[in-house]
Amino acid sequence: MEERSEEQIISRLLQLENEGQADRRAELTGERYLALIHDPDSNRAYVIKHGTDETEGAEVPAETEFWAYPGAAEAGQAFEQLLAEARQAGELVEEDSTEDLGDFETGGAEVRDQYSDSDDDLLIEGEATGESDGSTS
Repeated sequence: MEERSEEQIISRLLQLENEGQADRRAELTGERYLALIHDPDSNRAYVIKHGTDETEGAEVPAETEFWAYPGAAEAGQAFEQLLAEARQAGELVEEDSTEDLGDFETGGAEVRDQYSDSDDDLLIEGEATGESDGSTS
């Protein structure tokens, strides 16, 4: 397997975090975040600390740091230590944060259930109104 550059690793970690793949994530003061992430591609665990991305992925957020670990246990211990340090310094805003993650509103299928306000399937709306074959009788 080809070794990744530091920028490639950071980009991959931010992508995983943005997709909601972080095992743990905490919000720190100054719009900064601390995350524990297991990368299934490399089978390594990471802790990453970063600010918000104002460039929509064009640049790595300023002052981004990451630490790589061979296993989840070591990474988890490092995450807990950094979290404790942030808490002691008064920098911890929220321990389990989903703030500033990817746009959940536009991803995935629309979920409907028995309490939905519409029983019509929008993908086959023409069939529901009798316009399925487009022919006139």
